[in-house]
Amino acid sequence: MSKTHNYNSKLVWTGNLGNGTSDYQSYDRSFDLHSDGKPVIAGTSDPAFRGDPSKYNPEELFLFSISSCHMLWYLHLCSVHDIVVTDYNDEAIGTIAEENDGSGKFIEVVLRPSVRITDSSKKELALQLHHKANQMCFIANSCNFEIKHEARIH
Repeated sequence: MSKTHNYNSKLVWTGNLGNGTSDYQSYDRSFDLHSDGKPVIAGTSDPAFRGDPSKYNPEELFLFSISSCHMLWYLHLCSVHDIVVTDYNDEAIGTIAEENDGSGKFIEVVLRPSVRITDSSKKELALQLHHKANQMCFIANSCNFEIKHEARIH
């Protein structure tokens, strides 16, 4: 039997400059993300859509979600396969296709994890576990596009 997990979030728009959304230029795209007991995350739209480039946008947060979920599953799988990871970083890339009407969607995400392990004889298994991590990742399983991997093991 499967289990369910519930998550709560609070989004607060902070961009009312005094006239609400009276026209497209009259409001700021800023918002705050709240979750009980955690630091607030300041967000905005992408700068291409009048957002503040110093704040995170939903597309970046989505990419971070995919990358971090993959990493957490990967580290778990390495630990149960006796692969000791000492360093992990990922410079992921996401691509969105924007339609003429302004709508859009992610069409590709490429994770590019660079992983350092202590036993080089387990390098091949360490590479294979990225595929298994992708199969296990809750976020990747919720996406309707392929998530690719260009992993490097050191």
